Amino acid sequence: METATATASAAALPRTYLWWLAGTRASAAGDAALATALGWAAAAHGGTAAGLVLTAVTVPRTALLLLGGAVADRFGARRTALLGDTAMLAVVLALAAADRTAGSTPWTLIGFALLIGTVDAFQLPASGALPRLLVAPGQLPRALALRQAGGQAAVLLGAPLGAFLVAGTGLAGVAVADAATFLAVLAVTLPLRVAQERTGGGLPAGMADGLRAVRASRTLRAALPVAAVAAAGVLPVVGLLGPLLVRAHGWGAGAAGLLAGGQALGVLGVSLVAARRGVLRRTGRGVALGLAAAGLGTAALASAPSPAWAAAAAVAVGAGSSAFACHLGPLVLAGAPATHLGRVQALLALVQSAALTAANPAWGALAGAFGPRAVLLGCALLTGTVAAAAARVLREPPSTGGRGDGWRGGE
Repeated sequence: METATATASAAALPRTYLWWLAGTRASAAGDAALATALGWAAAAHGGTAAGLVLTAVTVPRTALLLLGGAVADRFGARRTALLGDTAMLAVVLALAAADRTAGSTPWTLIGFALLIGTVDAFQLPASGALPRLLVAPGQLPRALALRQAGGQAAVLLGAPLGAFLVAGTGLAGVAVADAATFLAVLAVTLPLRVAQERTGGGLPAGMADGLRAVRASRTLRAALPVAAVAAAGVLPVVGLLGPLLVRAHGWGAGAAGLLAGGQALGVLGVSLVAARRGVLRRTGRGVALGLAAAGLGTAALASAPSPAWAAAAAVAVGAGSSAFACHLGPLVLAGAPATHLGRVQALLALVQSAALTAANPAWGALAGAFGPRAVLLGCALLTGTVAAAAARVLREPPSTGGRGDGWRGGE
């Protein structure tokens, strides 16, 4: 059995998965471009409007995630993903038409942002569940690492592409380009044939059953809190505290760009290595080592004497966070019951989003009171603590091809 698993892990990923991944990563680049264009269009109406547009995306996405996971498990991940991509195609085409004919008022931007966030809540859990249905259990770590690398590359390409397109074609042109990427992802998702166990019953009961599945699984019960605390300790480091540190040192805006680029380089590099070589067999140890590296990088960033040293520290933060994600993602997805893939993915996204939403204003306020260096050291301490906890509590699930810790609820 162990030899068969090792052979499956080393085998090439299925072409169906690679085509699906190419389509979804193209769509992710289009989404990144559209997000940049939406932010630019909203900024023309002032800071309040820009903030409301961003909030209009995140609030429905967060509020409806668990319902989206229940829908994916009830009606099938492939079908839900197809419906979500079709809905997004309609939304972005309507956005292009509205911008071209009537212009983009704050209220139209907020309305379309609400629609995008709502569709995301259903599409994201479904798309997150599909890798387990498309690859062999032993290939799941490499498949998810390649997905993460593609996602990082999509953001790196999509954001500047969006800025370039919005300057030349306006918001409508970016929306049309994003629509083309949704056609691509529909083209690669339609031919997929997946066998998925589905749950019956009503959606409210299904949402509650998803929570019970997590409580019943030793693996998931440990992994989701680790993911939440890690999100609070790692994700704000470069995005929020990095610019504050740069301003405190008087280094200039270019240094902030170096930090963002360094983090992206670290994430992309480790993801590609994991996609090529796989991850540690003891995934709990991999999670802990990744968090430890991110914590050390955060501490180094706090004491960096120059922009170059700060960029190197940001690479370590990105590499550590990537190693953490490359090990935690397969652990959670493989440990999820086969009937609860969408709901577990939704809960994972929900706890991370909620933790980040709470952490950003808290870290920002503390940075204003005590300075960014002190807060970065606090983040490093928090990350190191959760790394030590992860090494103790996370274990690989007993079966990567079954129901995850024996959970059979809701069937």
